[in-house]
Amino acid sequence: MPENEGATPALTREALAQAALKVLERDGLAGLSMRKVAAEVGVKAASLYWHVRNKEELIDLLNDAIMAKAEPPPRAGGWREQLHGYCLRHRRLLLDNRDAAKVVAGRMGLGPHMLAILEDQLDRLRAAGFSNADAAMVTYLLGTFVQGFVLQEQAPISAAEAMGTSRRDAVDAAADLFRTLPADEFPTLVELADDLTEPDMDARFEFCVQRILDGLATLLPPELR
Repeated sequence: MPENEGATPALTREALAQAALKVLERDGLAGLSMRKVAAEVGVKAASLYWHVRNKEELIDLLNDAIMAKAEPPPRAGGWREQLHGYCLRHRRLLLDNRDAAKVVAGRMGLGPHMLAILEDQLDRLRAAGFSNADAAMVTYLLGTFVQGFVLQEQAPISAAEAMGTSRRDAVDAAADLFRTLPADEFPTLVELADDLTEPDMDARFEFCVQRILDGLATLLPPELR
């Protein structure tokens, strides 16, 4: 249906996006529904269909509303520092907004806020010397990595954590298990018990980002790395 034909005058796609954000924060992605979003803006669910055809289109709006909170890093330092800043800020955005990683992961955002971020990132990559094709691939790589990392980070690592045990306690339990394995059968796991379990998620994220940046540097001529 045309968006302006018979639509509720006070209802806009922006209002729906903001209402969806409130529902997401309160109930999570699993609890998001057209009915709840409609209630948030004070209308019947049927009124939403003048603006979005289904829940998937609502999630598209929600995706862009999340990206509206994204702040590109300063254009300071070299390309490594700027891409590093992008990764740190994207992770923080996804961690600070409930189920944001589940909303954005795998979804091609074509809303105005996502387009602005994409334009900025591609412009920086081309200015750094990356080819057009490589710049396009890099934006995909960085987004996919950060989103996947956060999905892993927010998923319970064991049944114990899912049942309420702290992540640190769950990880320490895994370390204890590694240490008590038969050394003749699992010598490497026994020896690396601390290396496998001591780093926190910040340290793991930093290691991964730096290795990605190392790999990207190989796409540039030596003088631009």
